[in-house]
Amino acid sequence: MRALVFLVYLFLYAPIALVVLFSFNAGRSASEFTGFSVAWYGKAFSNTFLVQALSNSLFIAAASAALAAVFGTMAALAIERMGVRMRLVFEGLFAAAIVVPGVVIGIATLVALAAVFSILNPVIAGIWPGESPPQFGLGYASIIAAHGLFSMAVVTMIVRARIASLGRDIVEASDDLYATPFGTFRQIVLPQIMPSILAGFLLAFTFSFDDFIIAFFVAGSNTTLPIYVFASIRRGVTPEINAVATSVLVASLILILAARLLMREKKTRPLGED
Repeated sequence: MRALVFLVYLFLYAPIALVVLFSFNAGRSASEFTGFSVAWYGKAFSNTFLVQALSNSLFIAAASAALAAVFGTMAALAIERMGVRMRLVFEGLFAAAIVVPGVVIGIATLVALAAVFSILNPVIAGIWPGESPPQFGLGYASIIAAHGLFSMAVVTMIVRARIASLGRDIVEASDDLYATPFGTFRQIVLPQIMPSILAGFLLAFTFSFDDFIIAFFVAGSNTTLPIYVFASIRRGVTPEINAVATSVLVASLILILAARLLMREKKTRPLGED
């Protein structure tokens, strides 16, 4: 059994280790290590097109993660106040959104956006006073909306689990002390669930930054970092691409580790203990 587990982990992580190793290759070969060098990292991040794609990905990931954190928290609070049957229905819907394949979400989002644009653009053209009315199309907004909706399910599940672990005792105690609902949320509930909100934000940022499938369908003429990497490897894998992949891997691991630390529940102290 130990040997089987070792082989499974070797199969999973050996290719990743090779990508990291060959990102420090002095030569251009992707299969022969000719010496240690960090020159490919400098070349990668001096590439204008790559830096632009990286900037696009960072902007999209930050915007979509912020939307997911806000609306995901609102959804989690709403689900907590539903009846048992409705709560189970919505929890199932959010869980289904997480397990649906990305290609399905990408196609569905593209079809939905195309239908909305086909209705809005003629209406705007009919009421616009000038000769060049604005046109809705695929771009940054469509990627942010698609990633935000997908990541919202992740944030909702994380925050919902934290809210469920709190219980209603502290809320009822706040009500007994004549606190307003908003005051209870701001002073009692929000500080308790803030680590989970931040963890959900970081995970949503990671999912958006690394996503290729959904972005490929709704990006339009814009290029994100995963799309740039995919287009580049069609001409062959180079140490430059390995350097980009290694940088993304390290950044993703840091964000995931930070999210994991934030989701750790603090030990509650007994009443009266300093």
